[in-house]
Amino acid sequence: MSEPTAVARLTQEITAGLRPAALEDFYTDLHRHPELAFREHRTAAKLAARLRADGYDVTEGVGRTGVVGVLANGDGPTVWLRGDMDALPVQEATGLEYASTADGVMHACGHDLHVTWLAGAAGALAAARGTWSGTLVVVGQPAEEAGGGASAMVADGAHTRFPRPDVVLGQHVTPGLAGFYPHTPGLTMSASDDVDVVVHGVGGHGSRPESTTDPVVTAAYIVTRLQTVVSREVAAAHSVVLTVGQFHAGTKHNIIPAEARLSLNLRTQDASVRDRVLGAVRRIVEGECRTAGCPAPPEVTVRPGYPNTVNDPVLDGEIAAVHRELFGPLTVLDFGPAMGSEDFSLLAPEGVPYDFWYVTSTPPAVWEAAPGADLAEKIGNVPGNHSPLFAPDLSVLLPGVRTLVSAALSRLG
Repeated sequence: MSEPTAVARLTQEITAGLRPAALEDFYTDLHRHPELAFREHRTAAKLAARLRADGYDVTEGVGRTGVVGVLANGDGPTVWLRGDMDALPVQEATGLEYASTADGVMHACGHDLHVTWLAGAAGALAAARGTWSGTLVVVGQPAEEAGGGASAMVADGAHTRFPRPDVVLGQHVTPGLAGFYPHTPGLTMSASDDVDVVVHGVGGHGSRPESTTDPVVTAAYIVTRLQTVVSREVAAAHSVVLTVGQFHAGTKHNIIPAEARLSLNLRTQDASVRDRVLGAVRRIVEGECRTAGCPAPPEVTVRPGYPNTVNDPVLDGEIAAVHRELFGPLTVLDFGPAMGSEDFSLLAPEGVPYDFWYVTSTPPAVWEAAPGADLAEKIGNVPGNHSPLFAPDLSVLLPGVRTLVSAALSRLG
């Protein structure tokens, strides 16, 4: 680990020549052309072209649409920098002049910023390769939103086809007044599981409900009863979120359907709590179906999505110190663990430390206009990730490159 002050100075030197207008052009082009998970062909091609022009050995199609660029620069550590590339099925409502041109698809989570930061950092570090030694691996990851992108890249040999990392580094745009760089040592993001439930009933005519076993009513009782799991079966000290995101049943006003389907999402920060909540979900679903006299047991399918993201405390502390030197001591703060989830950690082989931090991005005018007496209330009242109004301030383009550059330099020889 180099001295934070020296890393900050070197970062400023090698990023001094970056043109904000060029970063903005690259970013706004990505924002205009969002692509959903595993369809990031245009985005991947643009990133790959930038990396090749900067001297990286580039491999495309890793994990279907992923990109890996390798720059070997003498003896030293191997540092992986990761940015995710996919957009969301959201209809943009920002009114920006560079708004999405894809109907129903938007970079509502800021992955266009992540790719821009990644490309900018890769270019700056390549141009300054005389100031460091080691191997830099740049990873453009597909399908973070779908939950399968990191695992797809690993299954496609990311850990064996390319230099094994000594550290894996990444960052995420987040709401909050632009100009801050939150760091959390240890647990920083939650695990996420999806649960699919099928309730089997007996369908029939809406005029004769007595001849049916209505799965809609049973599923409605399940939805209501599930609300008690967190409030009555989990200790207040534990952070848990259980959401019913979808409820599908029926085809017509006067037909009682033969089945109802629910889609649930569970966020937890403790493995034993996760097991307890999943057990409660099964118990409630099965109990309500028995009470209703359903003709067949319900189907409950758990689909593990994301693991907990647990930053290496030492690594996070060292990179946070560099960011304080670079941006000022008051710009780095600890929000604590978030209920959001990421598959970033899957890119780190077992035993390899990783660090994942945030870059706040809310435009000052939007922040000032938002109601709220404290930080949490203000953040809750500005457009956040996955909102159709999410529009990061363009002032974060260059700082987001510098956060990655400085983090990499803190480890490279």
